[in-house]
Amino acid sequence: MLSSIRNAYYLSFPVVLGAVLSNRMATRLSDVEPVHWATPIVLALAVFIIYTVDRLLDVQKPGHPPTARHAFHRRYAPLLWRVVAGAAVLGLILVFFLPGKVVRFGIVLGGICAAYVVAVFRLPARHPALLLKEPLVAVLYSVAIWGSVWVQRPSVKGAEVVQFLLFTAIAFQNLILFDVMETRERQRLAPNTPGLFSLATELGLRRCDTLLRWLTFGTIAIGFALCFFTDDRFAQRSALMLGLMSLTLYGIQRYPDYFLRNERYRWLGDGVFWMPALVL
Repeated sequence: MLSSIRNAYYLSFPVVLGAVLSNRMATRLSDVEPVHWATPIVLALAVFIIYTVDRLLDVQKPGHPPTARHAFHRRYAPLLWRVVAGAAVLGLILVFFLPGKVVRFGIVLGGICAAYVVAVFRLPARHPALLLKEPLVAVLYSVAIWGSVWVQRPSVKGAEVVQFLLFTAIAFQNLILFDVMETRERQRLAPNTPGLFSLATELGLRRCDTLLRWLTFGTIAIGFALCFFTDDRFAQRSALMLGLMSLTLYGIQRYPDYFLRNERYRWLGDGVFWMPALVL
């Protein structure tokens, strides 16, 4: 049982489920028409494919991150490539059921994601463009979740745009936090080895802590203020939930020693994107 849960974690299933639940929250913020039933399924397949391919390409490069997740992908690479191919075929079949607007949106976003994955794989290990990885991934992840809903709507409300920006800030906070925790873990286990090239290592842990703190305070403050500018009860609940998600990530940041044990920060950090289920 424990092995199955760990394998699901290595396969990024918590991230996939978090994307689906977050997409459902974005859907409920606007109830003009039902969102097409295939949208969350294709979204889940796309997130799984992108995360899996990214790691499968990572383990082909020398000096890849020495994490258990990467070791898992390296060990089962032939099988995982076949699973990715199967997921891609299923996704292509479901595309024929989607509205034309969603298909066009997916083609554009999919092209950008594919270009990103290829660029990350081809760029040298310490290329300055790699410092854009965290903000770019946060934006692409958020656009996929919210944009797939918005293209099926005749209009988008201001409260939705604000919550999209808050969600993007949380996704960015999550990625920077993971970078910080990985850096701390590496310093503790292998203090004499060079750190991985990332935004966290270039900014330094102190600046990253400050950045994460301001992201938390800003998200909570804007989410709380939004409750006074909208009469939509669900928008109020979801705004407070976004603030709670950011606060949870801040709690991981505040107690790094505890959450570094057994990679607890990854379990809870990915798990925050399940929290929208509390308001659905």
